[in-house]
Amino acid sequence: MAAATVAKTRRRPRRAQPAPQAGVQRYRFTPDQFEHLARLGLFDHLRVELIAGEIVQMPPVGPEHSVGKTYTASAWQRRKQPKWHVRVDDPLRIGDSEPVPDVAIVPGKPSEYRAQHPTTALLVIEIADTSLEYDRTEKMSLYAAAGIPEYWIVNLVERCVEVYREPASPAVGTAFNARYRSLRYYGLDEVVSPLFEPTLEIPVRALFEGEE
Repeated sequence: MAAATVAKTRRRPRRAQPAPQAGVQRYRFTPDQFEHLARLGLFDHLRVELIAGEIVQMPPVGPEHSVGKTYTASAWQRRKQPKWHVRVDDPLRIGDSEPVPDVAIVPGKPSEYRAQHPTTALLVIEIADTSLEYDRTEKMSLYAAAGIPEYWIVNLVERCVEVYREPASPAVGTAFNARYRSLRYYGLDEVVSPLFEPTLEIPVRALFEGEE
């Protein structure tokens, strides 16, 4: 009788399952922590802002941007009134953010803000060339969410001023769930008046070319 042949089946060893990894934790800074780091010199020679708790490095200031900011600030300084003042390259404290708009018109006197940066503004103005898309999206939504009634972009690319008004939320698909309902473009030969001071007329051309 032939010997029975027994077939042996080899089993592959089981691979050990990787242990579940803990979720990546992102550390968010408070405005107080952010300002403390700045005082320590961590951001020396860097252009940074605190946006939703995250430190964001902004692009370097080009010469045209610098000129536009100077002309814009000058146009407002010429029309300054006791009820408000002009801030240039100074932070606003908006919740867990500290953006640094190029120009902001803030109620009251500068001395009223010795203890803390302003938490709102009558008008915020950004000068935009390389930052145009960022200013139109993330910055626009941030300022709308903060309830800032009016936001201007001095658009160096298309040589116009974009005037945003009527902040509203919710706004699905925006960075901070808010946007402005109204947007109008002003050309070089037009004038624009701010909501908080309708009698003031700012020539758009002055923001690009200055005033005599």
